[in-house]
Amino acid sequence: MNTIGGKTFKNICVSGANALDNAKEEINSLNVFPVPDGDTGINMSLTLSGIATVDNSDNIADVSKQIANSVLRNARGNSGAILALFFRGFSKAFAEAEEATNELLVNAFRRGTDEAYKAVMNPTEGTILTVMRYCAEAAEANAYDGVIAFFDGMLAAAEDALAKTPEMLPVLKQANVVDAGGAGFVTVLKGLCSALHGEPVAKNDTTSGKTNSSADFSEFNTEDIKFGYCTECIVDKSEEFVGEGSAKELYEFIITLGDSAVFIDDESVIKLHVHTNNPGLVLEKALTFGSLATVKIENMKNQHTNLTGEEKKTEEVKVEEPTAPAEPEKPYGFVSVCIGDGIESVFRDLGADSIVKGGQTMNPSTQDIVTAINEVNAENVFILPNNKNIDMVAKQAAEIVNDKNVIVLSTKTVPQGISAMMAFDPEASVEDNTEMMIEAFGAVKTLSVTYAVRDALINNVSITKGQALGLVDGKIRMVSDSSNDCIKRLADYMRNAAYITVFYGEGVPLKKAEKLQKMIERIATEAEVMLVDGGQPLYDYIVSVE
Repeated sequence: MNTIGGKTFKNICVSGANALDNAKEEINSLNVFPVPDGDTGINMSLTLSGIATVDNSDNIADVSKQIANSVLRNARGNSGAILALFFRGFSKAFAEAEEATNELLVNAFRRGTDEAYKAVMNPTEGTILTVMRYCAEAAEANAYDGVIAFFDGMLAAAEDALAKTPEMLPVLKQANVVDAGGAGFVTVLKGLCSALHGEPVAKNDTTSGKTNSSADFSEFNTEDIKFGYCTECIVDKSEEFVGEGSAKELYEFIITLGDSAVFIDDESVIKLHVHTNNPGLVLEKALTFGSLATVKIENMKNQHTNLTGEEKKTEEVKVEEPTAPAEPEKPYGFVSVCIGDGIESVFRDLGADSIVKGGQTMNPSTQDIVTAINEVNAENVFILPNNKNIDMVAKQAAEIVNDKNVIVLSTKTVPQGISAMMAFDPEASVEDNTEMMIEAFGAVKTLSVTYAVRDALINNVSITKGQALGLVDGKIRMVSDSSNDCIKRLADYMRNAAYITVFYGEGVPLKKAEKLQKMIERIATEAEVMLVDGGQPLYDYIVSVE
């Protein structure tokens, strides 16, 4: 095999995605730190989850572009974002190709690696980036005989790099594991190689023992279907709209008419899917961007009636007047990523326009943040990721949105996000506000307490599953048998504080939280100490120290 076409490329990528999905829990377990955010495998698997749905085509440029779009939209977490950028590099390398030769594959691995590295401010050796770089260097240094030999060589290079990651990152060596993100990347390559050798990986069957079963729709009422028509079409773009990303207006229009929107804005083609009560309006708007190549409209109420075996009824679908896309009406808006009813309320009280639910173990996708940005009725939108594992995804979302000025403030914790919003001045310029908010959140110290999800050895400290872990700005600094004791033993970080806010989590009794508040008041005698019911999961306490 001297070349690889679009269909083959899609098939081997599906195999890689399936291999990753099958191994996601194993990859999760490689996360070094025992805090409950060990979801690298899940994040990477969700990132690749849409590959199987891209169109079949013999043209590798078309397929790789669709895959890149799908992966970018579904990217979750840092490893998922890096993986998405790697696939974007492939798409750029294949942009003019019908098929890929080994020479193009070498370029694809290099461009994919470069795209990933560019997005990371301070790349760390011993991570998924290192594994990608070893592959790119091996591709450039060797002359492989055919496509299969090439990918076998990439797998060998990746496995070699992965085995070396503990020597590059001492924390991996101490924990006796390899890098989780790198392991995920190797798993994807294994799936690719298996497919090229005629043994594609299938997803593990999660319904073993259940045969000839079907979904039960009997408890679902037909009237619960809010949008009655599944509407799909492909538009061949007119000359004035040729180019990637030129049909954003159409996407913003259709999402006001229904839900379940899927939108692919390719160089010369638009493919859209939406559930709506106004299919005519969807098609009418689509026609302003070119000609309709295919159209499919299905009545979902009739489909449901057939599935439930009910007598088919003739009924009129209530048509709702579409809401026109909102034009920017105010100069500033905020999107905050957080979780916990109390914490969400604080951000809303400070002026957050849109809340994306997320945090540890719950990383939102790029598309989740794009949707939130589009909901904000403002010319300038500040994003507060409030988690280091969401920062890259937020930055990718900012690149996708081109009709608003989107600024990502790289807040790594909830207290940093709150401090940034408190420093905001509606009368100041974008530049001045950005500077003031960065300075404000940089002065905040964040203490937090969670529980170890497994046994571990970190910096020569033995940790037992279930113990309380005291973190300072995300790094483990204390281990104890109780969460209150953890905070007490972090007293040195609070003694000179002026303001301390304690967000207590779900499941923490008020009396226990009040006891902690009094203890902190005895430690930080000059500080104003506030207690807030944050409602956050996993973390008993998140403490803001200013």
